[in-house]
Amino acid sequence: MVSKSLPRFTRWLGLLLLIAVVAGCGSDGGGGGTAVARPGTVSVSLTDAPACGYEAVVVTVREVRIHQSSSVDDLNGAGWRTIVLDTPRSINLLDLNDPTQPNFALHYLGETPLPAGHYTQLRLVLEENRNNQPPVNWIVLEGQDPNNPNDRIPLETPSALRSGIKLIHQFTVNSGQRVDLLLDFDACHSIVQTGNGTYKLKPVIKVIPYELNGIEGFVDTALLGNNVVVTAQASGEVVRATVPNSNPLPNSNRGKFFLARLIPGNYDVVITASNSPTNTCCATAVITGVPVPSSTSITAISTSGNPFTLQPSGFHTIGDSVALVNPPSPPSVDDRDNGTVIVAAKQALPGGLTVTVRSQVATVMDGVDPVGDYEYGLLLPTADPSVASYGPLPILPSATGQVTVAGWYAVYASAQTPTTVYAIQAPSPSAINISAGDNLDQDFTLEP
Repeated sequence: MVSKSLPRFTRWLGLLLLIAVVAGCGSDGGGGGTAVARPGTVSVSLTDAPACGYEAVVVTVREVRIHQSSSVDDLNGAGWRTIVLDTPRSINLLDLNDPTQPNFALHYLGETPLPAGHYTQLRLVLEENRNNQPPVNWIVLEGQDPNNPNDRIPLETPSALRSGIKLIHQFTVNSGQRVDLLLDFDACHSIVQTGNGTYKLKPVIKVIPYELNGIEGFVDTALLGNNVVVTAQASGEVVRATVPNSNPLPNSNRGKFFLARLIPGNYDVVITASNSPTNTCCATAVITGVPVPSSTSITAISTSGNPFTLQPSGFHTIGDSVALVNPPSPPSVDDRDNGTVIVAAKQALPGGLTVTVRSQVATVMDGVDPVGDYEYGLLLPTADPSVASYGPLPILPSATGQVTVAGWYAVYASAQTPTTVYAIQAPSPSAINISAGDNLDQDFTLEP
């Protein structure tokens, strides 16, 4: 049973995969001093970014497999190294999106010996939902009860995933070396709602640094019921996302956020929130040029004594349809209805900076329109954003000078099916103003 009242260590079972590889060398014990490679160790853990619109996203993991060849697909073939869980584990990915907690939103799955060498493929193998049995992979929509089996919607796993979620990532294990890698399982962008009301798992997973660094701060605890999301962005692209700590217990760092495990560099931190059904909270806040100097540095941008607040805002929606066109030529399968289409609303700020304010996975319109048609709707704030540059604390974002960009957004999209990446958008994105009302006529196409 999944419960939000469970201890945070148990709850953090969701969206990241750590691979720590240990290998060594030593004597053969025969007195001749011949060096032999001792088996190393690979260990696996999970974590997640926040998911949008769900109370729970549960997957059940059976095992993890590792291979030196990226082209091997037969799990019964030779050369696989396997981490088999003692029993399959049902993991709520949404319990892994708060690295302010003691275990930093990591869940340990297990380990296995691993010879020194070069490795290129990982597989996360899930249990399958079975007919006439309670689902082992499921979601609960926002506002429903994860503890009520009647609120659990089966999460379909396409046939291509039944041999495991294939992850191509190269790493080398040298003698005596330990290599730590993390795989970030992005639940928000890994679930696709189809036109007939079913939900499919289309995993979106990134390999990210394991060392703990990042950006930390606090938001006003009065905002915590308003779906606050904090992102670290580079050139308008979301690199990491998290949600503030909402634990009501005393001394629990309530309101704290931690954007963990970032590649050293400068980032723009974007804070958004929205409430329902009134849609009166909140305007966007942006802190620009936040430095993360090293793989172990943690940069604070606010404190519990001076948390970030957000200004009130009304909201309107941008939406319409996205069509994937020009499928691969036969004999390739036309799989345009089997893709993940991600749509993002971006706002250009004075001075040349662009940030992503909201993104979502578009819904395929099964059985209604031609193959490859999807629909989307992005609810966006219309008030002036508040902006501040990184500097000595307290950092105080202000809407001064931002009125010219209030309500102006451009919609960008990309898509990937099992066979094709769609990245050419027509017409090209251009900014529109939604201050006066919804704009539900923003349709476009994507080509390979």
